[in-house]
Amino acid sequence: MIGIQAWDIEIGSNCKNIAEEFAINNRVLYVNSPLDRISMFRLRKLEKIKKRIKIVKSGKPELVDISKNFWNLYPANIIESISWIKSPKLFDWLNKINNRRFAKQISWAIEKLGFKNFIIFNDSDMFRSYYLKELLKPETYIYYTRDNLIAVDYWKKQGVRIEAQHMKKADLVVANSTYLAALAKKFNPNSFYVGQGCDVSLFDTKLVTYVPSDIQNIPKPIIGYIGALLSLRLDIKVLEHIAESRPKWSLVLVGPEDDTFISSKLHQFKNVYFLGNKTGNELPSYLNQFDVAINPQVLSPVTIGNYPRKIDEYLAMGKPTVATKTEAMSVFTDYTYLAENQEEYITFIEKAFQEDNEQIRRKRKEFACQHTWENNVLEIFKAIETAKLSKL
Repeated sequence: MIGIQAWDIEIGSNCKNIAEEFAINNRVLYVNSPLDRISMFRLRKLEKIKKRIKIVKSGKPELVDISKNFWNLYPANIIESISWIKSPKLFDWLNKINNRRFAKQISWAIEKLGFKNFIIFNDSDMFRSYYLKELLKPETYIYYTRDNLIAVDYWKKQGVRIEAQHMKKADLVVANSTYLAALAKKFNPNSFYVGQGCDVSLFDTKLVTYVPSDIQNIPKPIIGYIGALLSLRLDIKVLEHIAESRPKWSLVLVGPEDDTFISSKLHQFKNVYFLGNKTGNELPSYLNQFDVAINPQVLSPVTIGNYPRKIDEYLAMGKPTVATKTEAMSVFTDYTYLAENQEEYITFIEKAFQEDNEQIRRKRKEFACQHTWENNVLEIFKAIETAKLSKL
């Protein structure tokens, strides 16, 4: 398992969840990305960077036991920071050097663990792992796409070219949204939509035993959103329209704000409540108080193909949900209201009030509970077998 998120990342990660599911019946090596030169200097005060610098200085990679059949590798090398380079030739030359350094560390762990006929599962690490198929010679090489990364400035410069080539040479590409699977199919016919896993075990109304103090006195009905309040991903205009059009509704936003949200007009409305960041265990208790849950994504190349895991969490608690209509949201068509503009948000929220009942809530819960990591991994294995058969 290689990717853009290390095992010690502080936030949730598809790659980590998939790795844990793989490890139930397989031996798994989860490889942290190597320390890059810029991070070594800029982030040197962070404990996790200090740990990596110590390992690099020792000259010996560190292999950590996570659980039975499951190991985490800390590479003992530094790679050059090259995403800023404009010249494709210079970028490719330096990237090959980085890949060789990285491959050497992984080869050491492969040999130490005695892996044979192994599969490489690459979670969108388009640059640092570009040559690993050739250098490590796995039985099967899988490229996993779960975000349209090339729409982000950091990846855009070389990513448009590199990711397309990376997908083309992979044995197969798997995606967590139909939109991303369709994009991948332009470069590799063995591209598959494998769905999205989600652990919704906490999001069970039967497990909620209290009402948080900062929401219990907020007037009903409550229209709520849970997640990071980032202007890159959320349409502030939609939120402002809801608050302004329906002053008797309470708009509750649970999550940390970026600077744009902090300075937005939303803070001027008496019916908008910013409750701040909460721990994962607290979220179901807040969601349980919502009358309608929303996900007002801004439409952009960054968001259009995203599979929003929060929708499964909303539905797992039976909540009527209104979200922005995107291609990735098509899998939720029968269980959510999909709005194309701010007026439709008002229309669908009102419709959600009217149509909500116990039977519909039960169907929402049943649907969300199908999106397990076990089912996600089963789809990945099916895709592997299909790709193998296509080459016979």
